[in-house]
Amino acid sequence: MGYLAVIFDMDGVLIDSEYYYLHRFHKAVVKNYPWITQEDLYPTVGMDTERTRLLMHRLARREPEDAAFDAELEQISESECSLYFPDVLYPEVPAVLEELKNRGFQLALASSSSMKTIQRMLKECRLSHYFSSVISGDAFRESKPNPEIYYKTMEALSRSPKECLIVEDSTHGVEAGAAAGAAVAARIDRRFPFDQSKASYFIHSLTELWEILY
Repeated sequence: MGYLAVIFDMDGVLIDSEYYYLHRFHKAVVKNYPWITQEDLYPTVGMDTERTRLLMHRLARREPEDAAFDAELEQISESECSLYFPDVLYPEVPAVLEELKNRGFQLALASSSSMKTIQRMLKECRLSHYFSSVISGDAFRESKPNPEIYYKTMEALSRSPKECLIVEDSTHGVEAGAAAGAAVAARIDRRFPFDQSKASYFIHSLTELWEILY
């Protein structure tokens, strides 16, 4: 296999944030839009900000140009869905990153979340020093499942797709990693109806990466 670098997604891979965000967001949105179900929001997991915005406008039966609804969504996100990241950090993450770093693997983070959110997570969880490259989907016109974020990450690491293992969870993320030509290890989460069929490996915990990498 010869993997020399490991590229991680953030939400659902390093932090168990996706169900928390979804539940809290739905609880707030349904007050004014009672026809929106939690299942309607499943496609937003791993989705970039703009496509999430458009989906929410459609679900709420509002026009895409409705600035007032955009402001409403932003207020909900800021007031209802904030969290302290160490509370949702998967417990094995620090030890796994430390071990990988000590064994000489290059580590990178490629997330559809905003750079502001990524940096806050890294700071609160004290993980910044592990990553050689940190890239946000905000830097691209299209985020996952477009593979560009992974092309740029591999370029930043000076690694070919065959030298990289990508760790993902969502349908969009797994598709992006596979489209970039790299092997994908999909973290299984039965709470969501993800399509992980394009992954090369399936794990329940990051500790299972040892079986793939060593």
